[in-house]
Amino acid sequence: MWLKSDRMDVLEKVWTARKLILVVLIPLSLLPLPLIHPTSEACCAYVLIVTAVYWVSEAVPLGAAALVPAFLYPLFGVLKSSEVAAEYCKDTTLLLIGVICLAASIEKWNLHKRIALRMVMIAGAKPGMLVLGFMCCTVFLSMWLSNTSTTAMVMPIAEAVLQQLISTGVADAQDDSDTIEGPDEDSDKEDNLDKNQLELLYRRESCVKQELCTLSEEPNGVPRNTSPGQDFHKQSNGHLPQISIRIPEPQKPAEKEPSPYPTKKDHMICKCLSLSITYAATIGGLITITGTSSNLIFAEQFNSRYPDAKVINFGTWFIFSLPISIIMLVLTWLWLHCLFLGCNFRETCSLSKKRKTRREELSERRIQEEYVKLGPISYPEVVTGIFFILMTLLWFSREPGFVPGWTSLFEKKGYRTDATVSVLLGFLLFLIPARKPWPSVFTDKGKDEGAVKERDPDPLAPMITWKDFQRLMPWEIVILVGGGYALAAGCKVSGLSVWIGRQLEPMSGLPPWAVTLLACLLVSTVTEFASNPATLTVFLPILSALSETLHINPLHTLIPATMCVSFGVMLPVGNPPNAIVFSYGHVQISDMVKAGFGVNVIGVVVVMLAIMTWGVPLFQLTEFPDWAVMRNVTDSL
Repeated sequence: MWLKSDRMDVLEKVWTARKLILVVLIPLSLLPLPLIHPTSEACCAYVLIVTAVYWVSEAVPLGAAALVPAFLYPLFGVLKSSEVAAEYCKDTTLLLIGVICLAASIEKWNLHKRIALRMVMIAGAKPGMLVLGFMCCTVFLSMWLSNTSTTAMVMPIAEAVLQQLISTGVADAQDDSDTIEGPDEDSDKEDNLDKNQLELLYRRESCVKQELCTLSEEPNGVPRNTSPGQDFHKQSNGHLPQISIRIPEPQKPAEKEPSPYPTKKDHMICKCLSLSITYAATIGGLITITGTSSNLIFAEQFNSRYPDAKVINFGTWFIFSLPISIIMLVLTWLWLHCLFLGCNFRETCSLSKKRKTRREELSERRIQEEYVKLGPISYPEVVTGIFFILMTLLWFSREPGFVPGWTSLFEKKGYRTDATVSVLLGFLLFLIPARKPWPSVFTDKGKDEGAVKERDPDPLAPMITWKDFQRLMPWEIVILVGGGYALAAGCKVSGLSVWIGRQLEPMSGLPPWAVTLLACLLVSTVTEFASNPATLTVFLPILSALSETLHINPLHTLIPATMCVSFGVMLPVGNPPNAIVFSYGHVQISDMVKAGFGVNVIGVVVVMLAIMTWGVPLFQLTEFPDWAVMRNVTDSL
């Protein structure tokens, strides 16, 4: 026993220090690779494997692991220190900074809450329509904000609605399926319920009295100390057969943990609404190039690897991904509805006001109360909305493709990107005062400026401050993206990408759709256990080299893989929105696995459909492009 306890203590200490052990052992165990083969390819492969293991295992923070190429590449002579440092700040970093400025203004002035509540009010309180309403507003917000921020913003609103639904069910559980137009039916049901209870009570009392009378007839057969439930035999008088009588045990109420949900249906609604928000945030992040960090990683790595390819911008990505998100939104809603709410859409999605239950009315009233608390739309909200629309229009009209964009007004071409617009408008938010510079005759000035004065008494306080920006700026993602750029640059300079491509030549017999499908399945599986940015950063160089080797348009594999890397929705550790939703306690891991598997399948099928249909003419996927040919020739030289 003593040896066994010591062994358990040692194992427990090893398990506690497993991350530190992994951090030390991985570089040491792989060190023979660059020492035995002191080539640029081997040194770069060593750095790539060490960084990938750190990312996948999360033995160190993701941002810290992204700094590994910054010191290992110069030490092994793959890249100069100045060259590595230049990879950590790219055009997409400035694009992200401008978007975060706008997101900080949206969150500071509660514009996101106003949009969410208004869309839910339009959808109504029927369970099916309520879920669809929350999904629509989450998708819209996630287009411009990060998935994590969107989930953190919308979940408190959904939780308030769910708590109202639960409290109403506790107070009025028996009227769950009754409508508000039948009060006479309610009173009749209550009378019938009272009669049934009285009849049941009378029958129970009769049974107890009969058992006591039977026991009292015993002359001397039952000891007084007989325990309840014990069998004993009644004394026979010589004519009646001996029978066995069992004293019934007193019935105790069943001891079970009290459920916070009045009915199972209420629990299913809570599960459905909670999971729908995290899935909608993932779907919305696919639509814009700034929606998720993985989209930014793809855009920058693609533009760095293929500088002559002018095909990926905000407009082309939006045109391709918007139909994908709409189809996924509808199919995901149908899947969650059938899984948790059943297939009776007429009952859960009816917009008729005559069939609303009492709890649905109270839920709608709660949502309206939350909206009234916001007060009339304020001046800062108007300014934020204008900047939001202006940024979107300038992104679309920069280089729309079918007509000349506003960049054609400048003499020098290629100097202005989406980051230029983003940083310009983000900078202006630090200058424009949050208070209205002129009095208005249409609104109450005191009410309009009350919230602004509470936040900052300075009359010239700007729309956002540096603290507002700093609170939302994901510096870890910035360094993580930079680490991915550094790895890609090292693979390019050392020739590792060419070596990987040559090893994949046996796959040349596969058709393009099969290669893309394999890439999607592999990426969507790995991302369930590793972070999305880390997974994509590891796979992008490999898939690029594979596409060049097989003479497939690189976009045919890179775009689907980028989208499928966001489908890590089966576990709470898959992405931060999953963890946020799981923390509210409405869903279990089994629920997430079951629902997430269906969403995974829906996502892969829809992405494959898109890349094989409208993606072909949009990106000219049927031919191997010249910009990829030039890249292939340059690498071979």
